[in-house]
Amino acid sequence: MNSRLLIVGTALTLSACKLGPNFQLPGATGGTTWKEGKATPSSRLPDAWWRQFGDGELNRLVERALSANNDLSAAKSRVDTARALVGLDRARLFPTLGLNSSANIVRLSGDTTARNAPPGANIPLENPTYRGTFNLAYDPDLWGRNKRLVEASSAQAAQAEALLDSQRLGVATEVARQYFVLRGLDAQEAVVKDTIASRSESLNLQKSRTDAGLTDGLATTRARTELELANNDLALVQRQRGAAEHALAVLCGTRPSDFSVSRRASADRLPSFSAGLPADVLNRRPDVRAAEQNLRAASARIGVAEAAFYPNFTLSTGGGFESIEPSRFLNWENRVLSLGANMAAPILDAGTNKSNYAASRSRYDEALASYRQSLLVALREVEDALVDLKGLEKSRSALESALKSANETKNLSQERFDKGLTSYLEVVDSDRTVLQTRLALSQIEAQQRITLAALAMALGGGWSGK
Repeated sequence: MNSRLLIVGTALTLSACKLGPNFQLPGATGGTTWKEGKATPSSRLPDAWWRQFGDGELNRLVERALSANNDLSAAKSRVDTARALVGLDRARLFPTLGLNSSANIVRLSGDTTARNAPPGANIPLENPTYRGTFNLAYDPDLWGRNKRLVEASSAQAAQAEALLDSQRLGVATEVARQYFVLRGLDAQEAVVKDTIASRSESLNLQKSRTDAGLTDGLATTRARTELELANNDLALVQRQRGAAEHALAVLCGTRPSDFSVSRRASADRLPSFSAGLPADVLNRRPDVRAAEQNLRAASARIGVAEAAFYPNFTLSTGGGFESIEPSRFLNWENRVLSLGANMAAPILDAGTNKSNYAASRSRYDEALASYRQSLLVALREVEDALVDLKGLEKSRSALESALKSANETKNLSQERFDKGLTSYLEVVDSDRTVLQTRLALSQIEAQQRITLAALAMALGGGWSGK
């Protein structure tokens, strides 16, 4: 008995060991400054960062997408699967108890039994057997293989959760992007319709002049050409708006035929998002967290591969009753008991364990490179958004000044044409400049909102991870 207790105690002590490296996050930081903006300590963005734009329709669409998007539903299921697999690996750490029961009856041949039996022996031809035992098995996990499996699967579950947060952030950002594209197209449509109305009036005026013999008809044909070009611009804008509306429908988990967004101008409000400190951004980014958990899982699997070089032990015991008569099944003299210890050790495996260990090390190196790359990509995306916002602000200011000058030029050209000092081509050219400038300004205004949404995503949004 003492020797048995010694064996069990030694096994339990060794089970506290874990082979393989203990995970340590690589010492990579994002620095303390931004190239394209000021780094200042700041609070995280709110979870519903899109509400900062002050647009009720946008809020409704984002929340609808977050609750109905099919890709998010699939990601949630992947999280549930990963959590369940953690439970599967954790169960290996505990003993298993099972019940085996059987009832058998075997009938022997009369001739064969009589031939082989001693003379005068009375051997029963039917032999029933009833057996019931509880079986207890336990893997003491001497080298920490099962603990490393739990560590790896827990990291994979955390990775799945981080990827879900990343996908939520991506869906919210894509809804905002498509919505701002659509609102920008609404603004362009309004500009083109104003232009069509203006050019229709101009065409009617030129036709009147031609009919009165005041012009030779060149201005009329030119006015008609410009009107039809504006109609073409309108068709293009409406086609692009339809595509953006269809994209929003799919993001919201519904059929395009059952979905529509009314036409109206964008809200004037432009929020201001502070970039904060690079380290804060890296801590907030869900894709960086996912890469970190992937690295953690790869580290744990090195220990799993290393444990394969060592013997594996299993302790088992069983006990119950066995009888040939049901009435005597629970009699104490019919008890059965078993106690055993099994060991399996690799001897010749043609390099299988060595190759598997080398592969686990390579997968860790791959995960490490991916993690470091995720840090660089995160910082680059913030820098891109910051430089875009600065450039867009300058472009908007320049276009506003250009539009003012273009309107003045258009008015002067019309006056000169009305006085007969210039040809109608000058009027057409100035009118076309006004149209293109107004369209460009509408695009810039929409792009500012799109870039702010991209900055919110680059900053990691405000996901609390719940």
